[in-house]
Amino acid sequence: MAVPEPPRALTGIALSIAACACFAILDASTKYVAAALPLFMALWLRYLFQSLLTTAYVRRSLGTWLPRTAHLRYQWLRAVLFAATSLFGYFSLRFMPLAEFTAIVAAIPLCVTLAAALWLRHPVSRARWTLVLTGLASVLIILRPGSGMFGWALLLPLAMLAMGTGYQVLSSLMARREDPATTQFYTGWLGTLLMSLGAPLVWTAVPSVWLWLGTFVMGLSSACGHFLLLRAYSHAQPATITPFLYSQIGFAVIAGWLFYGQVPDGWSRVGMLLIALSGAASAWLTVRESR
Repeated sequence: MAVPEPPRALTGIALSIAACACFAILDASTKYVAAALPLFMALWLRYLFQSLLTTAYVRRSLGTWLPRTAHLRYQWLRAVLFAATSLFGYFSLRFMPLAEFTAIVAAIPLCVTLAAALWLRHPVSRARWTLVLTGLASVLIILRPGSGMFGWALLLPLAMLAMGTGYQVLSSLMARREDPATTQFYTGWLGTLLMSLGAPLVWTAVPSVWLWLGTFVMGLSSACGHFLLLRAYSHAQPATITPFLYSQIGFAVIAGWLFYGQVPDGWSRVGMLLIALSGAASAWLTVRESR
């Protein structure tokens, strides 16, 4: 396996950290919009802005307004999983602090390892099983079932975790079969189409220009975050990038404190630290096993 030159690897790391900052902005703006606008309306606006920006990039990079896909069925499935992840994430942000929400999202790579072992029959070492179990236990530390912290809403981030895991597993399979820009194009527009089924039923007047700005920031930060992450993977191997993806937790703590005055409690900080350490250790194992 070719090892990227240090300057290229450093560029990939910088791009991945910038992507995490964009995703933290996405979650912060989603939390703001979620408190004022109906679910389908807010997500439709986000997907529309994201899709328009992605289309502009596709037109520039691929030279077409409508890229061809050889796997439309899988594109639909990916869009459905993406939309479901967004739906559960949207509701979760209504009930959860931003940093704790981000930490649960950060457990998705560990769940992907679990899914790869059970579904794709990929071999998983005992050390990786330990990291997966540690990561899932860390999610429970953050949520603390039975504590009465979220009640029935506890199911929302867990459902989001399941949908997000399926989305990432399918994304890894699609990465070998389709151009990433084409996949992002179809995910965005098919997601917009899915949200169009519910948006007209709940459409309402947007009460302030700040909410319009919030929905635009959702689309812009999502498009930029995914684009930066794709560029990061073009400069460095996934094992190099993965540990730095957990910087999103730090950005989320800062955003939650600045915009909402939310500071994670002691148990949440323990769970967030364990998730970050488990992810970093998983990346280190990947590097070690590839030698």
